[in-house]
Amino acid sequence: MGLYTSVCCVLLVALLTVSFTNGEDPYRFYNWNVTYGDIYPLGVKQQGILINGQFPGPQIDSVTNDNLIISVFNSLDEPFLLSWNGVQQRRNSWQDGVFGTNCPIPPGQNFTYVLQVKDQIGSYFYFPSLAFHKAAGGFGGIKIASRPRIPVPFPPPAGDFTILAGDWFKQNHTDLKAILDGGNNLPFPDGLLINGRGSNGNTYTVDQGNTYRFRISNVGIATSINFRIQGHKMLLVEVEGIHTLQNTYSSLDIHLGQSYSVLVTADQPPQDYYIVVSTRFTSQVLSATSILHYSNSAGSVSGPPPGGPTTQVDWSLEQARSFRRNLTASGPRPNPQGSYHYGLINTTRTIRLTNSAPLINGKQRYAVNSVSFLQPDTPLKVADYFKISGVFSIGSITDSPTGGGAYLQTSVMHADFRAFVELVFENPEETLQSWHIDGYSFFVVGMDGGEWTPASRLRYNLQDTVSRCTVQVYPNSWTAIYVPLDNVGMWNVRSENWARQYLGQQFYLRVYSPANSWRDEYPIPKNALLCGRASGRRTRPL
Repeated sequence: MGLYTSVCCVLLVALLTVSFTNGEDPYRFYNWNVTYGDIYPLGVKQQGILINGQFPGPQIDSVTNDNLIISVFNSLDEPFLLSWNGVQQRRNSWQDGVFGTNCPIPPGQNFTYVLQVKDQIGSYFYFPSLAFHKAAGGFGGIKIASRPRIPVPFPPPAGDFTILAGDWFKQNHTDLKAILDGGNNLPFPDGLLINGRGSNGNTYTVDQGNTYRFRISNVGIATSINFRIQGHKMLLVEVEGIHTLQNTYSSLDIHLGQSYSVLVTADQPPQDYYIVVSTRFTSQVLSATSILHYSNSAGSVSGPPPGGPTTQVDWSLEQARSFRRNLTASGPRPNPQGSYHYGLINTTRTIRLTNSAPLINGKQRYAVNSVSFLQPDTPLKVADYFKISGVFSIGSITDSPTGGGAYLQTSVMHADFRAFVELVFENPEETLQSWHIDGYSFFVVGMDGGEWTPASRLRYNLQDTVSRCTVQVYPNSWTAIYVPLDNVGMWNVRSENWARQYLGQQFYLRVYSPANSWRDEYPIPKNALLCGRASGRRTRPL
């Protein structure tokens, strides 16, 4: 009997070894408790949203293709969802964490997200997507490292810092939401935060002579920011999962929802230096500082924090155009990033999207192609799966501006799986726009002032532009992108200005495959929460 048991154990170990050698990608498990908590980021007591008691929330450290099992318990007194800015959710919009795809986690209940960071590297963040929770915290960094066997186009840095910066209001998120619900605009932000703290609230220690990676995301809700480090240059190495040509910058504009990685070498005399963020394109300039501390520092920071650009649009536009893809570097896979020749593919469709700021029924709203998004009573993806009629209609937003009056509608645009689309964001307003598309990384082929025309295509970069998930559109300007629609699902296209998003500047892109195959899209998760008109239904037959 003992021999039999031993043989069985040996066979089991061998079987498990084969399974792990040839089997699934690694799993990482997280247990998060979402609570309210008192925070004082600008010296005033506020009700913040904490994750495991932390503000910002815990960082997710992962590697390409890792499976992330994130159990979220909602200890708030209102429904809650987390979304994952930049994580593409390949074949799996069920995990996207916006109301168009997911029923909220009710108070006192749990939901487990099952994500895979499939074929991705880079710097991203997560955030709460419902109501106006994003103004209360609940956000954190996401780092996706390359697999060990994939070459990275720079030596391993001595350290890796995540910077989550953005504007902040002293009013609680419920008060800000009430302002918007009343049909009014938000006031100007009260300040800027760096990793949840105001000026000089954080210190980053470096050793002289070493090089460090800073992953910087704008997690604010209202303004673009400029990032700089006193006396130090920054080498840009990554834009939202793409290795870039390694150009040097003294400061970087980072628009709402965007993420960058830079390398900074501690090559200055040993003392402390200011890290500065300041608002862009605002009449009043807000700023916040942190400290870059040399471990052998001979003195504290000196002089005023370095100034940066304020309202200059042309400066920012030229900087954005200088971001180029490193064509020879590997991305998440061994093949070079330049092996996908996006400029040689014929587009199958042109979509033009124009933002506007109409009054509807006497209240401030925001719209895309004259449609101001109206939240449905049932998540669109859930209604689509169960074939529940009356929740939305495909084609409820047009491919181009109508020029007509704005109206409320649950807007969903149809798109074919594997189409290759040209999408033009047109901004006739005096304020900068920042647009995000869930589920995708798109090629930013052009941006310029004035109106877009077919002749604008002559100025497109069809060779080495970056691809990313969030892009800016300057005032009275346009930005054109190419989008390979290779990810089936229901995907949110939204303004990253959170008041505009909340008041209607968003819609959903339904990328559809008639095959109804697991090869194209995963089935509804067994643990999917069901609500609205889907209440009482089942994700699997009995």
